[in-house]
Amino acid sequence: MGITSFDENFLKKLDKLALATKMVVKGETGGNRKSSHKGSSVEFSDFREYVHGDDFRRIDWNAYARFERFFIKLFMEEQESTVTIFIDSSKSMDWGQPHKGTLAKQLSAVFAYLALANFDRVGLVALNENPEFRLSPFAGKQGFWKVLDFIDNIPYNGETKLNAIRNYPNLDSRGGISIILTDLFSSDGYEEALKYLQYRKQEITLIHILAPQELEPQWSGSVRLLDSEGGEPKEITMTPQILKSYKKVLKDFLQEAQGFCYQRGINYIPVSSALSLEQIVFDNLVKMGVIR
Repeated sequence: MGITSFDENFLKKLDKLALATKMVVKGETGGNRKSSHKGSSVEFSDFREYVHGDDFRRIDWNAYARFERFFIKLFMEEQESTVTIFIDSSKSMDWGQPHKGTLAKQLSAVFAYLALANFDRVGLVALNENPEFRLSPFAGKQGFWKVLDFIDNIPYNGETKLNAIRNYPNLDSRGGISIILTDLFSSDGYEEALKYLQYRKQEITLIHILAPQELEPQWSGSVRLLDSEGGEPKEITMTPQILKSYKKVLKDFLQEAQGFCYQRGINYIPVSSALSLEQIVFDNLVKMGVIR
């Protein structure tokens, strides 16, 4: 059994949900996203004057009564979107009780399932030292097993440089949805990656995962701190003052990330790995409007 194995009841609950988005895509094939192409779905978009050959059934007779001219109703087509899921699989994610990386993988599987079940295309990228560890975008709920197999086999390697997202070649030029699951411990920052994704017309959700030991450390006395991504170890004596300073730095770190995302219209969701998967999905993400 892989860490992303879900029971049937959990999947049935997911079948009632979908990824929420404000975006309008320019797709070519049928799906569940609004498209800027004018078609004949149920959501009204605009009017234009009737020309010879138009479907007579789409004439707006109320408009004719007011203007004595024929107008055709235009509607928004429903189109597929491409959902790209970036999973931080650096060594810093291979830590925590409960494990941060496990939660990131489980949530990535949830997002992929919601996308595929609603006729979107899904691509996945492992953000570690192997830039080729990715699953190219595909569609079809029946291919969900490929997602599970990919996620379960993601290794935790080295340090993550989130700004390397700028090198990902498969972003849809028409726009799409990007979901990033990370602890944000990135040596080169993260701001440029988020700016780049927005430049590529991506609607972004950033899931910021930290372990309870990072949020509320319980250490005392002499402590040897090891950098999981290769930095020098540090010997410290945990005093109330040091703990207070740590919490101040942590608070600033979280507020900076939240503020940056808020200013740019990015969904920022901080979560503790101590929370259950169901609580995060059916409570936090629904309340934040990431899924509906």
